[in-house]
Amino acid sequence: AGVLWVNKNPLELANFHFGLPYAVGLLTILTAHEFGHYFAARAHGVDTTLPFYIPFPPFILSPFGGGELIQLNPFGTMGAVIRIRSPLTSTKALFDIGIAGPIAGFIPTVAILIAGLITLPGKEYLYSVHPEYRFLSTIPKEGLTFGNSILFWGIRKLLPTTVFFPPMNEIYHYPFLCVAWFGMFVTALNMIPVGQLDGGHILYALIGKRQWMVANVFWGILVVLGISSLLPFIGIKTQIGTTGWIVWAAILYFVIKLHHPQVSDESPLTRNRIMLGWASFLIFVLIFPPVPIFDAL
Repeated sequence: AGVLWVNKNPLELANFHFGLPYAVGLLTILTAHEFGHYFAARAHGVDTTLPFYIPFPPFILSPFGGGELIQLNPFGTMGAVIRIRSPLTSTKALFDIGIAGPIAGFIPTVAILIAGLITLPGKEYLYSVHPEYRFLSTIPKEGLTFGNSILFWGIRKLLPTTVFFPPMNEIYHYPFLCVAWFGMFVTALNMIPVGQLDGGHILYALIGKRQWMVANVFWGILVVLGISSLLPFIGIKTQIGTTGWIVWAAILYFVIKLHHPQVSDESPLTRNRIMLGWASFLIFVLIFPPVPIFDAL
């Protein structure tokens, strides 16, 4: 996947090293996230597995021959999970285990983004990926495009104006920026305050059974964001979301479920945990991209 992102042939072993920055960076974030959950679970005496990594082929060879690649999942992974094998009986354990993953994954994500911005190459790097751009007056802003989040946009704006920053339809050619974007996106998905997602665990620990009201509201927001992407088909030229949110909303409703199951010990959290919990949702707002990936025309 990392080799493909920089427009190299992944079938040539000589190109293997081009994919290492992406692969190592992404696995670092996934590993940090899952081991955050793991160590928090072990601290509370909860029986859990080590992380399971879920690979997904970025491409297959065309059955019609010719060496053509058919792209499947450009990120090359469906993430990682741990399996908790004993029940979570207290809000304290629920909170600690739920929040440890996003925090542990968010820290290297920001570090990788900053590293990517500090080491950002000039336009010559992009010209090496797209030689045809060298003869254009402006870089085309079309094709596969990553959507901005507040934090990604904000950190980008801290760069000196003399530094070239690629348009969002070229971000994926820059391994550190691509990894940081994906790390924020995965963290945001996990932090949605629904069901037994990390955000659902945290919110239930904070407000108890009232979690279902917030879950319903946010699920409705996802549905609206998804439906909004269909407006251009009826002549309304606006897009505040993407059809992918309809799919994710369906997964949340039918698979993950919207409401968090009750725990037996609902003792109030400490003040520090409460502050950390609400701060984590502020981070969620900052990293949530309403339009994650789209095809700019």
